[in-house]
Amino acid sequence: MSGTTPTTPTTPTTPKASPARAGKWWPLVAVSLGNFMLLIDVTIVITALPDITRDLDAGLTAQQWVLDAYALALAALLMAFGAAGDLYGRRRVYLLGLGGFALASLACGLAPGPEVLIAARAAQGVAGAAMFASNASLLAATYHGRDRAVAFGLWGAVSGAGSALGVVLGGVLTQYLEWRAIFLVNLPLSALALWLTWRTVAESRNPAGGRIDWPGTAAFTGCAAALVYALIRGGEDGWGDALTLAAFGLAAVALVVFVLIQRGLERGGSGGLLDLRLMRRPSFAALMTGAMILNAAAFSHSIYTMLWLQAGLGLSPVRAGLAMLPMAVTAFVVAGAGGRLLDRLPPRVPIAVGVLLIGVGALLQTAVAPGSGWTVLLPGLMVTGVGVGLAMPVLVSAALAAAPPERAGMASGAVNTFRQLGFALGVAVLGTIFTSAGGPTSRAAFADGLDAIYLTAGIAGIAAAALVAFAVREAPRSAGPVPAQPPEPSPAGR
Repeated sequence: MSGTTPTTPTTPTTPKASPARAGKWWPLVAVSLGNFMLLIDVTIVITALPDITRDLDAGLTAQQWVLDAYALALAALLMAFGAAGDLYGRRRVYLLGLGGFALASLACGLAPGPEVLIAARAAQGVAGAAMFASNASLLAATYHGRDRAVAFGLWGAVSGAGSALGVVLGGVLTQYLEWRAIFLVNLPLSALALWLTWRTVAESRNPAGGRIDWPGTAAFTGCAAALVYALIRGGEDGWGDALTLAAFGLAAVALVVFVLIQRGLERGGSGGLLDLRLMRRPSFAALMTGAMILNAAAFSHSIYTMLWLQAGLGLSPVRAGLAMLPMAVTAFVVAGAGGRLLDRLPPRVPIAVGVLLIGVGALLQTAVAPGSGWTVLLPGLMVTGVGVGLAMPVLVSAALAAAPPERAGMASGAVNTFRQLGFALGVAVLGTIFTSAGGPTSRAAFADGLDAIYLTAGIAGIAAAALVAFAVREAPRSAGPVPAQPPEPSPAGR
């Protein structure tokens, strides 16, 4: 299965208007615009959650699902849509994703209650997976030589800017319009991206990329969704609750089914969703664990931090967004400034150091006390930002080095899948810890709950850093060159 990378051969066809006639960089604008929406729709929602809660009378569980429904759908379908793009055309998959994202955003903006909003967020995640799985491959098929390097550099910069601006833009739209505007703003952006893609982006595909593993995708989706449901419900209704236990059981059964499906496909010689032999490689398994915990430790507690800033300290949405901005800005600056240095180091070094700093940054945030102001977060946010800026850009290249060249697409897709899964599981686990430690019942309880989740995130980050440092090894020189891979954008909560 080819996943989301552009390393496999492609068969381009001509669109309505070729990029040469319409302007060389218009395809880059079309693809970057879609990626901008994908990433900004994570952080922009976090800032608006307190207002969503009040307007829709939603509890903490509903807030968790507003984030997790999007992340779970994105994680579950990313690799399947990568294969669909190879078989049926990446431009076609990207256009379908853009159209679906616009419709889902409209449904989010018009949602009358939390149930409709959560369902629409899941639909956004499905469409987002189609967009995310195809955008890098479209750029690789469109640009070559120096133009490709420039295109991926600008694409990564736009992605980083989207991550950084999301918390502030969400605050501005929520404070001066209303929370529904954070979703409705996607409509004109989607329309522009659709028109540009239709007019300027050429079709590309790789018919030899393999089949779509729909049974494996269904089993993986069921396992992840049941596990997240069990964690969220267990924190609210108790671990002995019948539905909680049933959900844990369903997750276990789905995991067994997924493993059996993948092994059957391996024996049959056809590619599945994930080659389980990769997970038996210590380096690859440690990198997937590191990617999952990186997202969980760096970003999953943002929802609870934002609740404290607005509901606990009484900050406006704009001021709360600005208070969270230092982490994203620091990550963006470090990733850009340290690019050449990171290229000269073995991948496990920046990843291990980065995840370690993420853990240290979370521990620094345990300084929150009942009388603290928002500035108590600054040291931890900035240290975490340095860690994200060091680790995130080299995760995909490290995974490629730990996998055979013919599994490059699968390795890249697996990194992105495990990152999104880490965010979804982190929101559920930290939410359980937050409520059991006191939750948002008083200012003192807020502080206790935050300290508990920061401590958990910090310990997890340090443990993941140790795992990466000891288990990941540099690829042997005799293994051959690693296929070229586009830079991986920082998702800020991704």
